[in-house]
Amino acid sequence: MKAIWKGYLDTSLILKITVALFLGVIAGLVLGKDASVLTPLGDILIRLLKFLILPLILFTLIVGVNQTRISRLGRMGGKMFLYYVLTSAMAIIVGITVASIFDPGTGMTLDTKETFEVPENPGITSVLLSIIPENIVTAFSEFNLLGIIFTALTFGIAISYLRSSDQFHEAGEQVYKLAEGLNEATLVIMKAVLQYVPIGIFAIMANTVGNQGMDTLVSLGNMVLVLYAAIAVQIGLYILFMIFFKISPGRFFAQARTPMITAFVTQSSSGTLPLTLNAAKNLGLSKSLYGFSLPLGATINMDGAAIRIAVSAVFAANVIGEPLTISEMLVVVLIGTLASIGTAGVPGAGIVMIATVFAQLGLPMETVALLTAIDALVGMGATALNVTGDLVGTAVIDKTEKDEVESV
Repeated sequence: MKAIWKGYLDTSLILKITVALFLGVIAGLVLGKDASVLTPLGDILIRLLKFLILPLILFTLIVGVNQTRISRLGRMGGKMFLYYVLTSAMAIIVGITVASIFDPGTGMTLDTKETFEVPENPGITSVLLSIIPENIVTAFSEFNLLGIIFTALTFGIAISYLRSSDQFHEAGEQVYKLAEGLNEATLVIMKAVLQYVPIGIFAIMANTVGNQGMDTLVSLGNMVLVLYAAIAVQIGLYILFMIFFKISPGRFFAQARTPMITAFVTQSSSGTLPLTLNAAKNLGLSKSLYGFSLPLGATINMDGAAIRIAVSAVFAANVIGEPLTISEMLVVVLIGTLASIGTAGVPGAGIVMIATVFAQLGLPMETVALLTAIDALVGMGATALNVTGDLVGTAVIDKTEKDEVESV
């Protein structure tokens, strides 16, 4: 038994995850809906990852802020936000272009008996206000990522001020050392959690495949294939980004593949955050950058959701026999970019954004009900792309920052 356990620990994480992924698919196809018996094993993984998010964001950001100048932090933040807006708009253009070529939904008939109640969209104003929490404890308990980032940055800057002052230097150093120690302790816990990741992925994959089945995939297969084709094009653009900024795609994906696969299975950008932060650390990126860029990206950078919005809009228009006009496509780009930035990084949130865009274009909500049947299948690819986009952006900004330092 000891030899088996040692062999498991010594096996590379990506190999264990890949094997778990394939075994999960096989188990789902064999067991069908009975695969739901494995649900608790998947829930444990989600809980463990979420358990780590708060301390990781809090302590990584506090430590990161104290390792850089505040002016540099502001500059990096500005670059990051510009990257989010540009890639979200680019993702929607890619989605519309690929979908217009393959025309998913053409020839399908709409079941008008299907209804879908549009969930409430919090809107950009609500998202901006949520950055400043009314109560720190509430922000933590409600898992308000933007509020947690704001809290960590505020305390990080305050501790940096204490450390640089003559009167409170010693107190500032003590608080910083405590945060640094807690950050290292969190990373130790994460190493242990990583050993459970393959088990959780196996359970989630088996349950997803078992419940979705092949019937749904076949009936709406064209839509699914078009979406994944658009995702492949977007990843190709990421690779061009990295080559332009002299970042090795091979080295990048060697570290990024673990959070990408985990995001694919769990369908949660925020839930995968501990693994994304770990990948950034292994890539040697600046802690002061990835400490805030990745949590922020998990909340507002949704390239996968943007592609879903674009492909879904073309699909819905084709289903009712009224293909999108050029002006309507421009509306999708504009509204879709804003909507994707406000998408929460949790399973199912993409449907809310799709419904928002459909309402603006006057597309029937019955098509949203149709799309919910493949929500899990398309959500997997979209979430994996979200996480990839966050890491690519962080790597690119990190490279530009290092180039600026070297040129001085």
